[in-house]
Amino acid sequence: MCATGIERSAFGRLTCPPLRPGVDRYCGVVTARPRNRPGGRLRDPVKPKPPPSLDLATLPDHDLDNESTFERLGFYDIDLSQRSAESVEFTQCRFRGADLSGTQVDRVGLTDCLAENSNLANVRADAGALVRVRFVMSRMTGFTVAKGLLRDVEFEECRLDLSGWRFTDFQATRFINCNLTRADFTEADLTGAQFVGCDLTGAQFDKAKMEGTRFRKCVLVDIGGVLSWRGATVDGNDLIALSYTLAHALGIRIEADPATQ
Repeated sequence: MCATGIERSAFGRLTCPPLRPGVDRYCGVVTARPRNRPGGRLRDPVKPKPPPSLDLATLPDHDLDNESTFERLGFYDIDLSQRSAESVEFTQCRFRGADLSGTQVDRVGLTDCLAENSNLANVRADAGALVRVRFVMSRMTGFTVAKGLLRDVEFEECRLDLSGWRFTDFQATRFINCNLTRADFTEADLTGAQFVGCDLTGAQFDKAKMEGTRFRKCVLVDIGGVLSWRGATVDGNDLIALSYTLAHALGIRIEADPATQ
């Protein structure tokens, strides 16, 4: 089944408008937009390479088994939920309307893949490697990648609440308009990550590496591990909510002005 024209359109890359320079800082968190200088801007994710054609995945022929390999397959409206497999490789595959909820695929590899309108809730992919992958408008509540690698990965309008990313390395990774409430980035390397228009209420960043991580137009309420944000860049309009969390972490008491009461 040839899908060349459709795939090239679907794999297109979103680009963000350039950020303006500035100089303000607060407790090690850069509150200005990055300057256009070498090393001053994060690299945008490279879009996945589209396959020349796709074959349709079917069951049981393309079920998940240990050390299975799938290339140039379209997993359309297929039920792969509640599976368990290790060392599974997907190359130039597309997932649309697929259900992988509750599936555990440790050491999974995805390269040049696209997942849209799919259910990946409570998927566990520990030690997984995602390279040039896009997730679009997918349900990913509880999605977990621990000790993994994300390189050139983009999430757009995905539900990623309660997702887990402990000890994971983010390289050229961007989250756009995603629900990341109570996501866990404990000890993750986020130096190559961008968050645009995301809800990060209650997200945990304890001991994360965040030199160069960028946040723009995000909800930053009740952040955990906020002292790990040294070197991160935050949009000035987002700092008001974050400042209360910073003050609490530093033991600063905030009192209302008696004249306004």
